[in-house]
Amino acid sequence: MTFDEALRVATSKIGWIRRTLLRLERARGRCREAVLAAEGLDRRAARTRLAARLGCLAEEHGYAPGRLSVRNQGTLWGSASRSGRIQLNALLAVVPPDLADYVMLHELVHTRIRGHDRAFWAELERRMPDARRRQARLREYSLALF
Repeated sequence: MTFDEALRVATSKIGWIRRTLLRLERARGRCREAVLAAEGLDRRAARTRLAARLGCLAEEHGYAPGRLSVRNQGTLWGSASRSGRIQLNALLAVVPPDLADYVMLHELVHTRIRGHDRAFWAELERRMPDARRRQARLREYSLALF
């Protein structure tokens, strides 16, 4: 591609480029705030808070999770084992509560439905109709920044 062709393509996409840069700048600001909150994060306090909220969500939606562990994980917000054990990232204590709720309910659903097939998403969205929107918002909080 010549320089002139590349310039024409870039110019035709200027609106998208501006919107994307603005979205990224907003996300960077939210991540900075979360990083500052995470610096003072006490894992025991995070576990207490997350365990209480997980218990509320489990009761509200009729789940009986197994053992909970809370760790500082580098790549995952949470996971659930076949036996019902749930593992949550301690950093969930510093993201917006509705996003932490999304991760916890996501893992609770996994205690009954393995994988991310249609049945899983149907069940999660039945209990949390805006689950996909929350999932997209959670991506703005990159674990790489923590």
